[in-house]
Amino acid sequence: MENSLGFGHFLANSDGIARFILGLMLIMSIGTWYLIVTKGAQAIRSQKKSAEFLAAFWAAPSLDAVARHLRQTGVTEAFSHLVHHGFTAIEQHKAGRDGHKGRGLVDAGTPDEFLTRALKRAIAQDKSRLEYGQTFLATVASSAPFVGLFGTVWGIYHALMAIGMSGQGTLDKVAGPVGEALIMTAVGLAVAIPAAVAYNAFARANRNTLAELNSFAHDLFNFLATGLKSAPQQADVAATSERIIARVQAATPARATA
Repeated sequence: MENSLGFGHFLANSDGIARFILGLMLIMSIGTWYLIVTKGAQAIRSQKKSAEFLAAFWAAPSLDAVARHLRQTGVTEAFSHLVHHGFTAIEQHKAGRDGHKGRGLVDAGTPDEFLTRALKRAIAQDKSRLEYGQTFLATVASSAPFVGLFGTVWGIYHALMAIGMSGQGTLDKVAGPVGEALIMTAVGLAVAIPAAVAYNAFARANRNTLAELNSFAHDLFNFLATGLKSAPQQADVAATSERIIARVQAATPARATA
């Protein structure tokens, strides 16, 4: 009988609440590892694409070349997304000022303020994307041990009730069921530890990315602010045209190196 004790024996003799707790922790574990794999792979791809885009950006002889590169590769990561928002802000502000569309609160303020708000919106969108799933990881990391502890308490309660009803209170009769109940605490820790480690790793990576993005935004603002004041003659907001960048370049000294 003693050799039959274990997780299988505990699961076979558990009630609905204990199985519900195990199912809940299984869902937590699946969700945690799904986020670890997907966010980890996405972070690796984004870092590689960001490095390639920044190298092309600073090596470009002009903003015209940056526009062509952006149109060829598309918006694939945070830094190209920021540049795209900067180009679009120039077109949008010019279209509103020339009466191609109604002026609204989004167009209020000076050209510098308008460009600053556009870049801040782009960074906020990237921050929201980077932090996707981290609330779930934090919730699992903080709650899974207590969920497992609740399962342990529930299992010990039922084990002691069964032992009391049988009238056999010897150590060998108590240790087995109580030991089985402690499995729930071990499962809770096994679920919580990867979630906590993943949350801290992703949070640190996101802080580094956002710091680099904010630094790059200052440089990008210096490139585009003068061009925005000079009012490029293009009203199509849907595309980043070469005519727009040529006019921005005429008003802003080209920067070839970081």
